[in-house]
Amino acid sequence: MKIFKKLFIILLIILIVIISIVFIIGFSYYSNALKEKPLLTRVEEVTSKEHYTSFDNLSLDYIHAVVAVEDHRYYDHGAVDFIGIARAMYTNIRDGEFDEGGSTITQQVAKNIIFNQDKTLVRKLGEVFGAFELERNYGKDEILALYVNSSYFGDGYYCIYDASQGYYQKDPKDLTLSEASMLAGVPNAPSVYAPTVNPDLAKKRQNHVLNKMVEYGYITQTQANEAKNTK
Repeated sequence: MKIFKKLFIILLIILIVIISIVFIIGFSYYSNALKEKPLLTRVEEVTSKEHYTSFDNLSLDYIHAVVAVEDHRYYDHGAVDFIGIARAMYTNIRDGEFDEGGSTITQQVAKNIIFNQDKTLVRKLGEVFGAFELERNYGKDEILALYVNSSYFGDGYYCIYDASQGYYQKDPKDLTLSEASMLAGVPNAPSVYAPTVNPDLAKKRQNHVLNKMVEYGYITQTQANEAKNTK
């Protein structure tokens, strides 16, 4: 029993050391990224954009579409969704692929306004620290607005207003369910899902968004079918 107890203590110490190292690396990466420009300044740069769209000026269908496809527990968890991470890990292992990231909308905002788009473990660690600071300073609706105003929608559109005007010639608050579900799916991979790049893949992505909206109770199957059949 003493041997097992010693092994357990040794493993526990090793685990603590590893977690400490990961914490230090992630925090250092995040701190270095903010040396040039603080987080609050980066946020102000987004909110001061000429075409910045506040949460109140987004259509309800678009808000629901974004939450359904990007982070359906967004209003129920904190900066990091540990349940979502566990689910993503399970899905990746089950499917033998790494398509699920488990990032929350808040983490994606941190990525958009602080870091580059490189998919590295260090950047993911930095995102976590950025996400916690964002949620300390801003409400959920404000962060969601930051997300749609800092995401890329393809065709040179770097915010929801430009994308809405560029693709549909209307303000974000006037988007129909069909239009809202199409635009909600684009930021996941703009080079693939932008309507002008590959209409067929864009339509498949839109259908996925609509299915998620049905799954989480935002719309009925009839509404989804009508939107899917809209050209």
